[in-house]
Amino acid sequence: MTDATVSEPGHRLKPLSPAMLRELSMRSNLRGSMQSLGHYGIIVLGGALIWRVSSTWDVLWALPLMALQGYVVAFLFMAVHETAHKTAFRSRGLNLAVGHLSAFIIGLPYEYYCLFHWDHHRYTQDPARDPELIVGVKPTSDTQLALAYSGLLQVAGRLRLMLGHAVTGKVTVPWIPDSKRAVIVREARVYASLYALLLALSLWFSSALLLWVWIVPLIIGQFFLRPYLYAEHTGCERTRSAFQNTRTTYTAAIVKWIAWNMPYHVEHHAYPSIPFHALPKLNEIVDGEIVHRGRGYIRTTRQTWAWFRRERQASQVNARR
Repeated sequence: MTDATVSEPGHRLKPLSPAMLRELSMRSNLRGSMQSLGHYGIIVLGGALIWRVSSTWDVLWALPLMALQGYVVAFLFMAVHETAHKTAFRSRGLNLAVGHLSAFIIGLPYEYYCLFHWDHHRYTQDPARDPELIVGVKPTSDTQLALAYSGLLQVAGRLRLMLGHAVTGKVTVPWIPDSKRAVIVREARVYASLYALLLALSLWFSSALLLWVWIVPLIIGQFFLRPYLYAEHTGCERTRSAFQNTRTTYTAAIVKWIAWNMPYHVEHHAYPSIPFHALPKLNEIVDGEIVHRGRGYIRTTRQTWAWFRRERQASQVNARR
C-alpha cells in the first residue's frame, strides 16, 4: 500500500516531506511486542478470572467479566489489521505470527483479510469496488439496523464464507486474484480443521473453558467492535481523498490503546505505511486537514446510526418515484 494521498479539487493537503515520512514510518519490534504482549496479557488475565469465578460460584457471576473480555478479544481485530499492513513489527515473521494467531482467535482468516483490506485501501468508499461496502449490511428497517450494529451478521457471514472456501475449494469474491485462490482455500481448511480439533478436545474433556473465556466473550465483543468500525467511514464523502472519505475519532486513551491507535483513522488511510505507535505524532501534523471528526464513540455512533436511517429513507422515497 502506498502513501500517495489523492487530492480532490479545492481541498488543500499538508503532505509529509520524504524525511518526515521516513522518520514516522520506522517500525519497531519492541513497540509491537509491548503492544501485543499487553493486549494478550489482558486476555489471559481476563480468562483466568472468568474461569475462577465461574468455577467457584456460577457462570452468571462471570458475565460482567465476559463483557470486558469480549471487548478486548474482539479488538484483536486491530492486531490483525496492523500486521496485515506489516507495520506492527519490523520483523516480517513476527507480523505473520501475531497476525495469524489473532486472526484465528477472531475467526477471520489472515491471508484472506490481507487481500480484502488491500482493496479496501485502494477503493475506499467506492460502492462498486470497496469490499467493505460490497459485503456491508444494507438494513431496510430499524430492526435490521440494530442487528447490523450487533456485528453478529458480519461474523456469521465471514464464517460462512470461510467454511464455503474450505468445503467447496472455490473462491469467487472479486478481491481475491486467481493466483491467491489456492492459498485462501488452504488457509480456510487449516482454520476449520483447528476449530474442529478444539471442539473435539473440549467435548473429550467435557470442558466449557473455551466457551466461557473465548467464544461467548468474542460474540459479546462484536457489540463493541461493530459500532467502532462503522465510525471509520460511515457518512463520509465518496472521494479518493483520505482526508474526506475517512473519520478520525477523538476518544479516551484506553480506547486508543486497545484499538492500536486506529481511532486516528484518517491518518492511517492517508499514510498506511506509518505504524500504529507513530499515529499520534502524525495527527499533530495533519490534524488541520481532517474533515470528519468524531467526538467519542457514543456520539459518533448516534451520528452513523442517523446516517443509515437517512440513507434508508431516501432509498425508499426514490423507490416509490
